[in-house]
Amino acid sequence: MSSPAERYAAHRRRLAYRESSLGRFRSNYDFDLDEFQVRACESLEAGRGVLVAAPTGSGKTVVGEFAVHLALEEGRKCFYTTPIKALSNQKFHDLVERHGAASVGLLTGDNTVNGEAPIVVMTTEVLRNMLYAGSPTLAGLGYAVMDEVHYLADVFRGAVWEEVIINLPESVSVVALSATVSNAEEFGEWLTTVRGDTDVVVEERRPVPLWQHAMVGSRMMDLFAQAGEGAEGKRAVNPQLLRYTREEQFRRPGGRRRSGTRGGNGRGGDGRGANGRGPRPTGSAYTPSRVEVLDRLERSSLLPAIIFVFSRAGCDAAVQQCLSAGIRLTDAAERDQIREIVERRCSEIPAEDLRVLGYDGWLDGLERGIAAHHAGMLPTFKETVEELFVRGLLRAVFATETLALGINMPARCVVLERLVKWNGESHAEITPGEYTQLTGRAGRRGIDIEGHAVVLWQPGFDPMSVAGLASTRTYPLRSSFRPSYNMAVNLVDRVGRATAREILESSFAQFQADQAVVGLARQLRRSEEALEGYREAMTCHLGDFEEYAGIRQAIKDRENELAREGTIQRRAAAATSLEKLRMGDVIRVPAGKFAGLAVVLDPGMPGGSTRGEGPRPTVLTESRQVRRLSLTDFPDPVESLTRMRIPRSFNPKVPASRRDLAAALRENAPDDVDRRSKPSRRRSGRGSDGDDERLARLRREMRAHPCHGCADREEHARWAQRWYKLRREAAQLSRRIESRTNTIARQFDRVCAVLDTLGYLDGDSATEAGKRLARLYGELDLLAAECLREGIWDGLDPAELAACVSALTFESRQPDDAGRPALPGGQVRDALGETVRLWGRLEDVEADHGVDFLREPDLGFAAAAWRWASGHRLEAVLEEAGLAAGDFVRAVRQLLDLLDQVGDAATNPELRKTARLAVSSLRRGVVAYDMIA
Repeated sequence: MSSPAERYAAHRRRLAYRESSLGRFRSNYDFDLDEFQVRACESLEAGRGVLVAAPTGSGKTVVGEFAVHLALEEGRKCFYTTPIKALSNQKFHDLVERHGAASVGLLTGDNTVNGEAPIVVMTTEVLRNMLYAGSPTLAGLGYAVMDEVHYLADVFRGAVWEEVIINLPESVSVVALSATVSNAEEFGEWLTTVRGDTDVVVEERRPVPLWQHAMVGSRMMDLFAQAGEGAEGKRAVNPQLLRYTREEQFRRPGGRRRSGTRGGNGRGGDGRGANGRGPRPTGSAYTPSRVEVLDRLERSSLLPAIIFVFSRAGCDAAVQQCLSAGIRLTDAAERDQIREIVERRCSEIPAEDLRVLGYDGWLDGLERGIAAHHAGMLPTFKETVEELFVRGLLRAVFATETLALGINMPARCVVLERLVKWNGESHAEITPGEYTQLTGRAGRRGIDIEGHAVVLWQPGFDPMSVAGLASTRTYPLRSSFRPSYNMAVNLVDRVGRATAREILESSFAQFQADQAVVGLARQLRRSEEALEGYREAMTCHLGDFEEYAGIRQAIKDRENELAREGTIQRRAAAATSLEKLRMGDVIRVPAGKFAGLAVVLDPGMPGGSTRGEGPRPTVLTESRQVRRLSLTDFPDPVESLTRMRIPRSFNPKVPASRRDLAAALRENAPDDVDRRSKPSRRRSGRGSDGDDERLARLRREMRAHPCHGCADREEHARWAQRWYKLRREAAQLSRRIESRTNTIARQFDRVCAVLDTLGYLDGDSATEAGKRLARLYGELDLLAAECLREGIWDGLDPAELAACVSALTFESRQPDDAGRPALPGGQVRDALGETVRLWGRLEDVEADHGVDFLREPDLGFAAAAWRWASGHRLEAVLEEAGLAAGDFVRAVRQLLDLLDQVGDAATNPELRKTARLAVSSLRRGVVAYDMIA
């Protein structure tokens, strides 16, 4: 039992804690904070930055909310950044609900709501742009929360996170929130380097335990055995599942279904009948249909569920299958609530557009508790699905992987239909990190005591592979940072070229490269120590054995060089001799399985192919085989031994014709020819070492060297060979170290060289053209700046300008499938043609400086942009563009971003006015429906 003094001291500590910022913050929550949350918040309260790496759904955002709390208490600002606009919108609503509309603002490019509030939610790109522009909104900034900071590994957008972290004022505390990564300490060490004291808080335990399952037919089976460990401490896979899978594979070799049983991929058109069920094969395993999946989950009380399909069309088809099967997962009161929310959210959308967007079918699914969620949906529809799911009014959502990107939609169960998805280039298996991100949605904190992840059985299903995905915990965070034209011109104009170079050398990309160099340098030091030992071992009392070994090595190198030259010469001579062959020539094939006499039926194409394969004659051998030969069958030149006539009636496909011609071949062969033996290879010219002056001189030097007479010469030589081999390896290590040292700075130098050549930089300052480029952000920033400088967009009307600028923002999802796009006539065609030609010139400049940043402009959205800006109806625009509503809205939003920038950067007053009119003409209808008021 504690003493009165100890109890009093404890009481004083509790009072002090309640009076602390963290104590006051905790009183706002009706649940206790986890230990990792407390540690992270204490670091922030102590004035240090913090990196929190924890699983999805573990409550990382509580730490970000504490930064908001601190900013409000201290009278400072807090910027809360997210990677996507949908997550910004969601976080904005959360913070408004907690702190009131007057205290919270939103900046996403699309929307500006209360931008000077003490708490502003924004996308990371917006903060990057504010930093480069020196925005006055940055005044008083004390905290920057970077939610989903692991996005810095994203190939296309990752550099933005590093730009922000590097360029934030020193007085700003960074709160970095990341998914679980295996190199959190390395990332934290870099943050400390560039931001000062930063504590790393890692939490690997999920707040809600996750159970892994496989669904085989209508059976739900555990993926792992309930007890016991496998090899090396890994969880053992359920032996019953392994046995069941092996039996199924044995019954159906190759994973194919017998006639009359259900196979397929769980999508429409699989022969299952109108209800999506199909015949049920008694007593055998099969891939469960989507309807059966929902039936099973409902019986097991595992709804609500997210079913990941990895296909937009698959998501929509899944909803239709469930509707056709008559599934209803809601009661009357819930249906009334759903309809009220949907009507409220869609009240501003005209009935005509709702019809185009399939509103009735979408609403029918929602009222039944079923929905799709993917990037092809209208943003308003997607956000409505998110709201209904969070409110517990939806039971099943069929989604693509985009739902896993930060949106708060936890479920009791997550189902993966497949473990393969399209990655933009090919179908690839999902990674352990993707598996964890997807299944991390399962288990609602404060609602569920456990979450469940289910993988559906498919032909070729391998429980061991699934177990590997579920067990792997190594997801390293790798930087994708590289300097862009906009970044370079902004930095040089702000701080000068030398300082800009130093800033970029502090990037996480360079930090990781330097870390790798540390290991290579250590390896190089060990090699250098070993080289010294080898040098001592080959020491000779008669003279300098290193010098003697160098002569021997030079002899070996020269012999190899002559051998290569001889091979090249013989190959060239053989190719020339093959080109001289004519039909009817009798030759001897010197090597290979077709060695012996043969008659040429077709000499092949003289001169060979473009790949340097040489002629490929077709011959008939003595053994009656018709074969096409290549240069590899002739290590030496070939000569025609004699000629014979090929009958016009000869048909190589007829055995009798081959037999008769082979007999004639044997009769026509010269009596003195050796049919099988290989000719001796004669060396001539430079390929011969007998008369090579340099080789002869080296051999004389070797014989004259004192060490040549050493009794232990060959023993010393063995150590010398090891020394030479290790020295070559050490040289390779040195080159690798050199290639990784200052890599970002060298890239920056090449980017600056392009900008110097084009007149965007003048020493340590941006030119007038450079200042325009500094206000243009995007993948084709330099091309946009050149279009402005060349006046390509001058004289266009608003719709024409929208069409032309769209070529710099739009990128077809499947460019290989796109034919020649339809284009508006008149000035648009001319301006787009000039844009493409200008890109070609820039590509040449990039090639001259070893840079490759600018993709080709995509004209696929020009007609749609022109029509929409011209006031055409949604139905007509979508039909002609062949785009889903969500893709169309996203493409217009990206176009709006660049048009806003063009209006800001252009020096031509008429163009500035036209850009703003184009923005107004595009921001209508479905594009503007889900703008936040």
